[in-house]
Amino acid sequence: MPVIKAGWIIALLISLFVVYTGITENISGIISKPLTGAANTDTVLPGKRLALQYCQMCHLFPNPSLLDKKTWVDNVLPNMGLRLGINETGKDPYADLLPEEQPIMRKLNVYPSTPLIAKKDWDEIVKYFEQEAPEAPLPQKKHDPIRDTLSLFLTRQISFDDKPLPKTTMLKFNSASDEMYIGDGQHKLYILDNHFNFKSAWNTESAPVDISFRKGAAPLLLTIGSFSPSDQQLGRLLSFDTSFTTALPEINIDHLPRPVQFASADLNMDGKEDAVVCNFGNNAGKLTWYDDFQVSKENIIKNLPGARKAEIKDFNGDGKPDIMVLMSQAWEGISLFYNLGKGKFKEKKLLQFSPVFGASYFELADFNKDGHADILLTNGDNWDYSAVNKNYHGLRIYLNDGKDNFKETWFYPLYGTSKAVAADFDNDGDVDIAAIAFYADLEHPENGFVYFSNQGNLNFNPSSSIEAASGKWLTMEAADFDHDGDTDIVLGSYFHTVGELNKLIGKGVTVFPQLLVLTNETK
Repeated sequence: MPVIKAGWIIALLISLFVVYTGITENISGIISKPLTGAANTDTVLPGKRLALQYCQMCHLFPNPSLLDKKTWVDNVLPNMGLRLGINETGKDPYADLLPEEQPIMRKLNVYPSTPLIAKKDWDEIVKYFEQEAPEAPLPQKKHDPIRDTLSLFLTRQISFDDKPLPKTTMLKFNSASDEMYIGDGQHKLYILDNHFNFKSAWNTESAPVDISFRKGAAPLLLTIGSFSPSDQQLGRLLSFDTSFTTALPEINIDHLPRPVQFASADLNMDGKEDAVVCNFGNNAGKLTWYDDFQVSKENIIKNLPGARKAEIKDFNGDGKPDIMVLMSQAWEGISLFYNLGKGKFKEKKLLQFSPVFGASYFELADFNKDGHADILLTNGDNWDYSAVNKNYHGLRIYLNDGKDNFKETWFYPLYGTSKAVAADFDNDGDVDIAAIAFYADLEHPENGFVYFSNQGNLNFNPSSSIEAASGKWLTMEAADFDHDGDTDIVLGSYFHTVGELNKLIGKGVTVFPQLLVLTNETK
């Protein structure tokens, strides 16, 4: 279930009583945004009317069909009830948290002690979802089958450290130095050469999740603080000087709430680079930018958890860098923040999704060759209260009409999709797609990686390889590692628990590399 500050719920209950009549669906069948209007109390079930009223205080209304009956009743609704002050078990909801998390969560008042909804009204909401939800998760709609022949790539498994449980958290290739930088969940940063031979390893204070390379200066490294869900502010963005030529980091932005990605540009046009940081957080988080990378010059763009990725680009052609951001957690969607100048931004909400949508990644590419950046989006985050196969997980292309209005035009269902890269992998002049699924269907673990060859007019042929069954692919990087003129791919495997690894062993997988290298044979 989505996470939200309960204090916001109180304020919204006082100030907002907007009720919606229904939802719209796009070609993939997933909720995109609500329709406005007052609910007809004569025709709408009491539970639905109440759900529309209360649920939309904190996120879009989730249609009961998005999850099965058991998942709603046993997992999602009990947690939602706690966030509305409905504690039917009487157990302290903070009791199972780590000691360092408890005071933070209590201060946020995530689980209010005073109910924010009448018990009889809450019972009606539960009854509505229980009645309307399907018995089992809905199946995927018919789609092109994934071929088991990955003819474009040669695969090679790589393990460079003696790790029984791979925990790769970052992959980033430095083309200037021909080095691959690899973050590890056990607080390590590895550097390999472009043939994936080990060069060096460094200890970090927490798992590295992003890095950028600067000419003539030390790389900028982002560490997450806590890879598991947390509201502690343990993340850091710093200059990482592997030569030890400076005593202190040139850049050191600390106390970040679980940051996951950053980007840089001269946002206020003063001649100095600034940083945009996606602080994912958990119950609390924020999207911020730092003037000249100075910790004392923080500017909050959006004070909500779930900031996942930011792309900086002049979208409206006025000469100023704008920011497109993917938000997850409760208010899932993509927003474009137009740069008004002098460090001020105006938000335009481009896409909005249900709180169980599981938005995980996006990037920009021109799929229809009209000169405008389109959106390639993945959704498949399943590390939550509803860890079941979802028929609306997968990849989507949203075409840009040239005025920053985006419409879903292509959807391919793929359970647990975590990232997709758009590139002309076969060098035929159009944009292909490489995708990974961290929460891949255990019946088909080889679909943890799928390559989509563009046949034109948004028709793609999907294919995979049995070698992709050897890991849980959380990270992916694409570049011409071997300098032969085509784009290669490397996947990074991450197992959070031994239990996840044992599930693959049960499917006959016996080797678990840290990396899977897919060498492009287009030439």
